[in-house]
Amino acid sequence: MNEQKPRKRRGAGRVTLNTVARQAGVSAITVSRYFNQPEQVSPERRERIAQVVAQLGYVPNLVAGGLASARGKIVAMVTPNISGPIFANTLQGFSDTLSRHGYQLLLASSYFSIEQEESAVRAFLGWSPAALVLTSRFHSPGTEKMIAEADIPIVETWDYVPERAPLQVGFSHYEVGVTAARYLHGKGYRRIAFVQNSAVGDLSALERRDGFTATLSELGVHPWVFVPDADRAPFEAGKQAMEALMGQAITPDAIFFANDNLAAGGLLAGQRAGLSIPQDCAVLGFGDYPFAHMLLPSLSTLQPPALEIGVLAATRVLQSLGVLATDEEVERLNLLHCQLIEREST
Repeated sequence: MNEQKPRKRRGAGRVTLNTVARQAGVSAITVSRYFNQPEQVSPERRERIAQVVAQLGYVPNLVAGGLASARGKIVAMVTPNISGPIFANTLQGFSDTLSRHGYQLLLASSYFSIEQEESAVRAFLGWSPAALVLTSRFHSPGTEKMIAEADIPIVETWDYVPERAPLQVGFSHYEVGVTAARYLHGKGYRRIAFVQNSAVGDLSALERRDGFTATLSELGVHPWVFVPDADRAPFEAGKQAMEALMGQAITPDAIFFANDNLAAGGLLAGQRAGLSIPQDCAVLGFGDYPFAHMLLPSLSTLQPPALEIGVLAATRVLQSLGVLATDEEVERLNLLHCQLIEREST
């Protein structure tokens, strides 16, 4: 039976507003204004306070008076994108599992910005949630400081690096790239390209790229990498990639796109240009978005365990809070895997 580590008393050792004021050389009122009415604080003082806040990992306590030590029924989550389909099942599975036990989800989107994620984490921790869930392990130094000092359960999802301190529930993006490379090579393709995500900050997609290119090199194939214009809409980025790659003197016979949106944009652009998919160029995506099987040809892709991640992450949170009993071999059970879905595009 796993031993439960003793939890720190909530608020114990917490950096206070007065601590920030002392180190910044200003009054506590000035620090309070920095958070609530920043326009009333001079730029020089704002910069000084911001440096101290980042250094100390300070989180303003937004819960009033006697409620500050109370453990709420809110679990906070920061995800890269709440409008796209790839994280939808994770959010639904997470929320449904929490609600069955009387907990509710508080959600924010960072859109792959570590700065926006840090801002959301600081705001969430100020409301003293029962737990905090983040997507991936790629955070700013400020976020790393805050989660290291937090006295609540922290879970990282859509990633799996078990040596990190926060509990991880997810899969290896590097292995996704390995699987994609071996699959396309095994199908006989030899001029193979990878198209990165146009969303700046999607570091998990870069891990898929690294696994993909390293494996192709091991197989004796020189990998191509195309980088779309930064922050171009995904379908447009896929179109740009397909037109650029197929406009070269030597063209790829297969392309692995960082996600299904990009892949769909590339596939449709290829058809508009008169290409036959997959005869002229095979197309492989990632995500298994709802439209993937409806395209013509249907899109081959790698399907992440999105729903399982949400359910399991919520379960781990509830176990950490003592609401559910802890499983045996928790570490092993947290590692999930993607499934390659072969359709007509390859």
